[in-house]
Amino acid sequence: MHPAATHRRDFLVQSGLGLGSIALQTLLASQTPAAERRQSPLDAKPPMHKPRAKNVIFLFMEGGPSHVDLLDPKPLMNQLAGKPLPESFGDVITAMGESRAPLLASRRKWKQHGQAGQWFSDWIPHIAEHADDLAVVRSCWADGINHSAAVCQMNSGSLLGGRPSLGAWVTYGLGTENTDLPAYVVLQDNQSSVVNGPRNWSAGFMPAVYQGIRIQGGSEPIPNLNTPEGIAAAQQLNKLNFINNLNRDYAARYADQTELAARLTSYELAFRMQAEAPLAVDLNEETVETHKLYGLDKKETATMGRLCLLGRRLVERGVRFVQIYHGAGSKWDAHSGIEKNHTELCRGMDLPVAGLLTDFKSRGLLDETLVIWGGEFGRTPMSEKGDGRDHNPTGFSMWFAGGGVQGGQTIGTTDELGLRAVENRLHVHDLHATILWLLGLDNMALVYPYKGRPERPTLNEGEAYEKIVG
Repeated sequence: MHPAATHRRDFLVQSGLGLGSIALQTLLASQTPAAERRQSPLDAKPPMHKPRAKNVIFLFMEGGPSHVDLLDPKPLMNQLAGKPLPESFGDVITAMGESRAPLLASRRKWKQHGQAGQWFSDWIPHIAEHADDLAVVRSCWADGINHSAAVCQMNSGSLLGGRPSLGAWVTYGLGTENTDLPAYVVLQDNQSSVVNGPRNWSAGFMPAVYQGIRIQGGSEPIPNLNTPEGIAAAQQLNKLNFINNLNRDYAARYADQTELAARLTSYELAFRMQAEAPLAVDLNEETVETHKLYGLDKKETATMGRLCLLGRRLVERGVRFVQIYHGAGSKWDAHSGIEKNHTELCRGMDLPVAGLLTDFKSRGLLDETLVIWGGEFGRTPMSEKGDGRDHNPTGFSMWFAGGGVQGGQTIGTTDELGLRAVENRLHVHDLHATILWLLGLDNMALVYPYKGRPERPTLNEGEAYEKIVG
């Protein structure tokens, strides 16, 4: 090997060890008057109008939960079970092409809950106990018929990848009041890859600093967070000015490459997180009663319980947007065996989510935190493979709680079989506009200029459903 190459390698290795020291500049900045500190793109920004909510927890059931078995009972579906979809419902396009397959009866037992008598199935008995806190939207619809497009649209508003996620737009629009943890955090219940992976929480064409950061449990919630053994703070500090000068010079010459600016910000954040993040994810600080409330004492609910409890702890510490993926890897995608599939998934999810609502309400956090539950689409009333259901983007259900939302109401309807949304139809863009509106943002006024175009979070359409607050 050429000697020069060896020298370059040594330089990169030694410099790489010092990159983490960039964050130590925060120590110096903390002693600098606020007026003299450099501005951060994550600095808190005022809302556009009076907000109802400050934070969001989006509970994403990846794969598509069956609304006709959970939140939207359809007696006619059971009456016509075993028969093909009536021709009066028109042509239907399904992902697997079985549009005229026999209708599949729901084996669920339904019961009315709360003062308004909302219907919930026996798959989610604990969530049903919070009926008076929930606004169930039965008239959601989307454009994506497959998982990749539908998950992309529910996260970014677009069927095609490359646009900023909803969490990134929120972070861009409001910034964060929390300086020791990310503004936008993603959690998932297993190591399987969520469809589209990190693109679901990316910043798209906006600066990378607005993207979501995935956190996991344990002593090192973010990989490579901790300082390597044998590297003292003094060593890092000695390299600080040199590394900073290199990076600032590069950033000045290539201002359009936002990844470096995001990396610099992330190093600074990483240093602060070395102290704060381990405390935020340490669930041992919680009482035995709280562990039981979230189901940490039961094997089937412990995983989702930890994520929901972690979500509460993050929101308490000022994290703006938390997204929790349940069934990561499209586990809710019940093309066959829906009884076994949904029974197991609901058993693992129902109690922890109800515990989250109970805990938020008892702590006064539900008033300022918007909790959203749903997937990328619903399921068809027709059967697939005998005992499953296909994808259904034309009509499905989600629910909202907290953040100024009036509970105890059911919004919109689907047709008699739950196939299509027919009343108060709310497209994904309308749902996103509603979420932004509750946070004090106007989806048409929130603009990021990109290549000479005024880009908006809902692709220049979508209207907030303001009646959700009553």
